[in-house]
Amino acid sequence: MRLAAPLGSSMGTALSGHSILVVEDEPLIALDIVNGFQRAGAAVAGARSLADARNFVERNGICAAVVDFSLGDGDAHGLCEPLNWKHVPFVLHSGYRHTAIACAPAAEIPKPASADKLVEAVAQLLGRQ
Repeated sequence: MRLAAPLGSSMGTALSGHSILVVEDEPLIALDIVNGFQRAGAAVAGARSLADARNFVERNGICAAVVDFSLGDGDAHGLCEPLNWKHVPFVLHSGYRHTAIACAPAAEIPKPASADKLVEAVAQLLGRQ
């Protein structure tokens, strides 16, 4: 798993210089989210499993994350802890309700949501809006 370079776009560079981890096990949803962050100027890494996401967080510095709560190999509880330890702000993007309670202080944006809405939420968490 490597960080993908940002794509040029009319969305600007709201997240230029920031590295974002997108944790999503549905490939089409992940692709949409990754593309949205790249259009905003971010370098993006993707993980499709809890294990891959935890490994990435432990070995790499990231600025923020977007996390699907329910993944094929477990729920996001196992990822919230290391993100909080490293003081990485994150958004839970899930179809399940009340997931932010389990992963406080995460922001929660229910599915479905546009990539632009997720980019905006992360930009606010990073104070870049």
